[in-house]
Amino acid sequence: MGHRVLVIEDEEDIALPLVRTLEREGYEVHHVESGQGALEHLAGNEADVVILDLGLPDMDGLDVCRRARESGYEGAILIVTGRAGELDRVVGLDYGADDYLVKPFGLAELQARVRALLRRTVATAHAAALPDDALRIDPAARRVFAGDVEVVLTGKEFEVLSVLAAHRDKVVPRERLMAEAWNQNWYGSTKTLDVTIGRLRQKLKAAGVTDKVVAVRGVGFRLEGGDGGS
Repeated sequence: MGHRVLVIEDEEDIALPLVRTLEREGYEVHHVESGQGALEHLAGNEADVVILDLGLPDMDGLDVCRRARESGYEGAILIVTGRAGELDRVVGLDYGADDYLVKPFGLAELQARVRALLRRTVATAHAAALPDDALRIDPAARRVFAGDVEVVLTGKEFEVLSVLAAHRDKVVPRERLMAEAWNQNWYGSTKTLDVTIGRLRQKLKAAGVTDKVVAVRGVGFRLEGGDGGS
């Protein structure tokens, strides 16, 4: 089952393309049009990411954000809104949001924000349960540790590892790794990815990490082994 996304948006011309785009990415998407509907859904269902519009018909989205956090929701919250003022941004984050996207926005940018939030959420969710010598990724600080020892990675090595860790034990296609670690407009040789993977493997092995980056011929790469953390 893919990651679960709750879309809270009352404007159909915005919600429908957004839902279709996320479903094509492999997410399990549920859509509601009101704040109360969102809170009721979260009370009985899990969601990894909430995409929250502030201008809802029954209540302010900031109240939805606050009440969701007070009720114990620990997943990521991405606010989307037409309120572009700096004060609104600060207030939204103070209410418990993780990120903020101003309308109008491109679907590609929103997808990138969701992927980044998922990487951060997955890493945080597993961190507390990891043994002392496990591979640990700190997305906010962009640092990687083997137990208490830091594994020094380049920016691209970190991005590749983060994407693989977010999809642990699943194959990530080469094209997706290139798109997320570099960008969708990269036209260079895919050997760049192979070189990066090679360096990443060497550094993880040297640090004593039991997790391995495994190549799946003709498809992509998979992070496996270790204790299942990230």
